[in-house]
Amino acid sequence: MTTPASPVPNPPAGDDRNLVAAATSPAVTFEDRVRTFWTGNRNVITGLCVGVALAILGKGGWDHLQRDKESGVVQVYAAADSPEKLKAFAAAHAGHPLAGVAQLRLADEAYQAGKAADAAALYQQAAAALKGDPLGARARMGRAVAQLAAGQAAEASPALKALADDSTQLKAVRAEAAYHLASLAVEAKNADEAQRLVDQLMQIDVSSPWTQQAMMLRASLPATPAPAAAPAPAAGAAEVKLPGK
Repeated sequence: MTTPASPVPNPPAGDDRNLVAAATSPAVTFEDRVRTFWTGNRNVITGLCVGVALAILGKGGWDHLQRDKESGVVQVYAAADSPEKLKAFAAAHAGHPLAGVAQLRLADEAYQAGKAADAAALYQQAAAALKGDPLGARARMGRAVAQLAAGQAAEASPALKALADDSTQLKAVRAEAAYHLASLAVEAKNADEAQRLVDQLMQIDVSSPWTQQAMMLRASLPATPAPAAAPAPAAGAAEVKLPGK
């Protein structure tokens, strides 16, 4: 009787000790490796791609909203064609540079209407909103000039001096400020101070109309007399020496 062959035992479930990893098998191609990597990391890669896409879309959407918002502000400002609308715009967009421009326009209108005190207050608000902007210096100048018109020379002088001495300002701004100071000096009959300011104006911009006007104002005052020289001793006069000298 033939002994039956012993059956080959089946490997226990989960026993893959004799299997070769697909990623290290010589027969596995590069495409297979990519497919294997993608299968094992698909969810992570997809999540990263979605996150990057959302970030890009989010930034683009935010920039788009900001552009739309800015465009809307500009359109509202352009439609403000009356003092009432300018006031409403400045109140609704406080802190925006265009709000400062609106206040600057209101200040100009108040000054032209002879309302110097109101103009000075509006120029101050415009200067605060336009700080760091070239129009900010114009607002500061307007406030000082409005204060002069309101009889507040003591309040206007420091601001004018600050503008005249600031080498970072435009020449036209510095020259106008120095002219107003020279005008105050002429009104006070202070020939020395008027001459000093004329000299400063010539250094700032000798060809400026403000310089020419300041020179004309200075010419209305008498020239500063030269210091009197000490009288020379008379010829033949005996020199008297005091004791101890």
